Amino acid sequence: MNGFPGGAQPQIIILREGTDTSQGKGQLLSNINACIAVADCVRSTLGPRGMDKLIVDSQGSVTISNDGATILRLLDIVHPAGKAIVDISRAQDAEVGDGTTSVTLLASELLREVKQSIEEGVSPQIIAKGFRKASLLAVNKVKEMAITIERRNEGEFRDLLEKCAATAMSSKLIHSHKDFFKKMVVDAVLHLDQEELNEKMIGMKKIPGGGLQDTLFVDGVAFKKTFSYAGFEQQPKSFKNPKILCLNVELELKAEKDNAEVRIDAVQDYQSIVDAEWSIIYDKLEKIVKTGAKIVLSRLPIGDLATQYFADRDIFCAGRVPNEDISRVVEAVGGSVQSSVNDIGPTHLGTCNVFEEKQIGGERYNLFQGCPSAKTCTLLLRGGAEQFIAEVERSLHDAIMIVRRAIKNKSVVAGGGATEMELSKYLRDYSKTVEGKQQIVIGAFAKALEVIPRQLCNNAGFDATDILNQLRQKHTQKDGKWYGVDMLTESIGDNFEKFVWEPALVKTNAISSATEAACLILSVDETVKNVQSEQPGQGMGGAPMRGRSRRGRGVRR
Repeated sequence: MNGFPGGAQPQIIILREGTDTSQGKGQLLSNINACIAVADCVRSTLGPRGMDKLIVDSQGSVTISNDGATILRLLDIVHPAGKAIVDISRAQDAEVGDGTTSVTLLASELLREVKQSIEEGVSPQIIAKGFRKASLLAVNKVKEMAITIERRNEGEFRDLLEKCAATAMSSKLIHSHKDFFKKMVVDAVLHLDQEELNEKMIGMKKIPGGGLQDTLFVDGVAFKKTFSYAGFEQQPKSFKNPKILCLNVELELKAEKDNAEVRIDAVQDYQSIVDAEWSIIYDKLEKIVKTGAKIVLSRLPIGDLATQYFADRDIFCAGRVPNEDISRVVEAVGGSVQSSVNDIGPTHLGTCNVFEEKQIGGERYNLFQGCPSAKTCTLLLRGGAEQFIAEVERSLHDAIMIVRRAIKNKSVVAGGGATEMELSKYLRDYSKTVEGKQQIVIGAFAKALEVIPRQLCNNAGFDATDILNQLRQKHTQKDGKWYGVDMLTESIGDNFEKFVWEPALVKTNAISSATEAACLILSVDETVKNVQSEQPGQGMGGAPMRGRSRRGRGVRR
């Protein structure tokens, strides 16, 4: 006898009341559907004929973009499984800079292809094992296919970089101006230190007004004129080979009544305090002038007294310079940011070939050109609407990242779905040599790769079925491995000969990331969601915090 009337089993409660638990096959299918729904948000943005999305956030600010990572970040997706798709698009953006929509579509298509198998009872672990095997084969095949171009001839190498930049920009808002921007992007990356290739040394400033063709490339650092006091207009606005001093010092009279309390016994003592304040700031200014610097920049304010003092001595000054800009100036001109005006020597000062303040559009900009210490440059972006310029900035960032990767890796493949179709054919052939369920899984992986050329066709309004059949037939031939979707002829073409090139790292990283995300989703069979812990005012364990209010200062415990 078990001791319970009627043989009933006792109910064991492990989780708190109100906890939402979902598990089993239904939960797995729900997660797959969520990932497919997330990918559908960016599906129509893929390729040169992709559409843009207009997103309005809770503050009312408007963003127009067709960058997958930007769209998914702004959508603020809350579904736990859907966040995995958002994360891989961000990782692709950070690692490579382009292919964020492709990696999202690929991950969701992998899950879509095996959804039927899950419903029929195939173990998710068998599917994950097949996906990892297929991913490894695909990555190795991309490395085998990739064309490596050595940097022996600078002209040919620059031509390669420009073609990679043009391909990255072909799906962006600025695709009609890619011939103008590709030279600018390659110039910007080639100006960097070729060992580090730190993209943060490329500054981009947005200036509303004018047209895209008015965008300027500055060989150095440029930042917007900061707030200035009376006397600023008397300062010189142009120098050749000046000494530059960067400070983190406030150069203005402080209102000490806000910072300290001073008690005096006689009226004469008050005047001595005022005189001391003036002597302190004059001492600072004299020390700065003695350094020989002709340009003084500071993160903190430079007041009207200091501005006039510098103007009388033909010195240019700018206070409240943003931290990002002053850091780039120091990296470019040399020297270091000083937190004191004492003991400043020649090693603490920087220099550049030319400094000038210039009117650009409706704003004035300070330009430092010919910087010897570090390789850096600035792009001054022009355009009509602010949202348009912001999208131009994102597009150029993607192109810059692609050119960086092309310089580091030097191996390229054809775009336009050509590489995916060749991988699909390779994996489909390989699957026929495998026995068991792995054959189905690897075949599903091969079919999922076709989502890229299919979506390119759908977004361009082409007949996807007809073009994919042509591509499958062409890729069975020896000379057909670079054939992909040709947007100009509404047919297929050799995209390598048409210079639709992109770094091989874009493909390998996208395949690896999409596979890992798909395997992660497949490995989850239960979701536990504690609703009460999300409510405000709930402490650890949900117990109210009693007696705390009486444990203040001076109260016995």
